[in-house]
Amino acid sequence: MGSSVRELAGATPATRDRYVDLLRVASLGAVVLGHWLMAAVTPDGVGNLLAVVPALQPLTWLLQVMPVFFFVGGFSHALSYRSLLRKRPEGSEDSVYSAFLRARLQRLLRPTMVFVLVWGAAALLVQLLGGGGGLTGVTLRMVTQPLWFIGIYLAMVAFTPPLLRLHERYGWGAFAGLAAAAVAVDVLRFAAGVPYVEFLNFAFVWLAVHQLGFLRADGRIRLRRAALLAGGGLVTAAALVALGPYPLSMVGMPGEKVSNMAPPTLALLAHGLWLVGAVELLRAPAARLLERPRVWRTVVAANGVAMTAFLWHLTAMFGVYGALLALDVDLPEPASAAWWAQVPLRLALAAALTAALVAAFRTFERPAASAPVQGHGPLAALGATLCLLGVLGLSMVGFGGLLDGRTALLIAIPVSAPAAVAMTLGGWLLVERAGRRTP
Repeated sequence: MGSSVRELAGATPATRDRYVDLLRVASLGAVVLGHWLMAAVTPDGVGNLLAVVPALQPLTWLLQVMPVFFFVGGFSHALSYRSLLRKRPEGSEDSVYSAFLRARLQRLLRPTMVFVLVWGAAALLVQLLGGGGGLTGVTLRMVTQPLWFIGIYLAMVAFTPPLLRLHERYGWGAFAGLAAAAVAVDVLRFAAGVPYVEFLNFAFVWLAVHQLGFLRADGRIRLRRAALLAGGGLVTAAALVALGPYPLSMVGMPGEKVSNMAPPTLALLAHGLWLVGAVELLRAPAARLLERPRVWRTVVAANGVAMTAFLWHLTAMFGVYGALLALDVDLPEPASAAWWAQVPLRLALAAALTAALVAAFRTFERPAASAPVQGHGPLAALGATLCLLGVLGLSMVGFGGLLDGRTALLIAIPVSAPAAVAMTLGGWLLVERAGRRTP
């Protein structure tokens, strides 16, 4: 692995934006660290540290960095799709779309499907043997929750071509239109009490952040605008939280009536704006740092396993807690002095177990050999839609209650874990087939 990383780092074109790669790794790493820190596990159950100590909730304004990942996704999707368009034969935009979907989703869905199938088989075995209670049951329910991010990302990939065309025609106006739609949704939700309208902001909020990535790809977020985004976003988010119906935490909290995350709110969009502006203000010094060969090799190595680590980090965390309980190690009261003293040990053990899982599964994150692509756009779109619904459904229902027919509501439709797995697997196979199919 060391030699291949050195070769990849050495072959990096001078035109590559290395800062984007750093942001991708750093944002996923911050999410992993945040999950490890927020878990408050005791022999009696699993809680949330931010609920135990509400004074820590402002930390979510630093640790809730998914907007940065989606911003980076917009940048990468714009470059990738435009590159395929330049290479296409005349009149073959349909095949470009299917090739784009397959190329962008391959490294995402291959490790995700392995994760889903391994955990599905393990969950079924555990429940057939009569297990599934206590921490094991909590793990089966919660280990799939981070998959919501993959579902949203799938939607971003699928909508890239039309949204990119809107960007090329209207520029900042396309972003403003999505942001205005997010404002309208929250007005209808909180002022008019319109039911279910809030779920539209899963699209409007995250696609607005994604649209900023298009602007970044065209060099339209310079220092002045970055400063305006950072300052304006921070002030707006603070005002919305202070004066409006929005909670302080930028992640979901147990039992809260309104969450900034699920579904996303205008406050979360403002939070995303300040984060995007802040990271853009740091671009120049970070770019100088990334010119150092050792630093860049580290980023290259981390990028090669980032998705695998993200998928398995909760497995590692619950594995550590399970081992501590099995060994009768005392788990102190969350937020107590003894609990904080134990944090470095728990983080080190979770990191070590995540590294072991990455070593076992990282091969599925490697890009597959490219194949000649003719493509079939409608088939690819259907596959992406099935993947999106399946992954989101699985993130909600988890693997608990497989034998009891447990379901969760996905867009008002009950979805079970087997149905969600079937949709995800079927969608993935359709995307693969569409990318290889000749007209």
